[in-house]
Amino acid sequence: MFDLDAFLPFRLNLLAERISRLVQPVYRDSHGLSRAEWRVLAHLGARGHSTASALIGLTAMDKVKVSRAISGLETRGWIARTTDDRDRRISRLALSPQGRAALDGLAPVMTAREAEVLAGLNPVQRARLVAALADLEAALAAAD
Repeated sequence: MFDLDAFLPFRLNLLAERISRLVQPVYRDSHGLSRAEWRVLAHLGARGHSTASALIGLTAMDKVKVSRAISGLETRGWIARTTDDRDRRISRLALSPQGRAALDGLAPVMTAREAEVLAGLNPVQRARLVAALADLEAALAAAD
């Protein structure tokens, strides 16, 4: 018999969804952001700039979701689009000052919510979890 509760993809997906639902009110209620918009905003904040196609891979979202998220953030004036100097067909995306301010306001609240989510783990367990996830990511990247 197949043990779904021991099947790693199922467990990770379930945890990711539950955690996302716990943190979603922070960005949704305060700024009206969708989950996709939050992910794009956070990735641009962490990386400085990106392209839409790179964001598809970085966020693990499909093209339509990324496109809609970019459009929503552009409408708010939170991201700016520039043309790549070497290839005029490529648009680079970066946070605008308003987008940076929004992210800077959200980041401490999101970090606090993350701490609430992880409160059931002691510091050693947290470190092990982070290390195990990094190892799994590296193994999957090597397999690609």
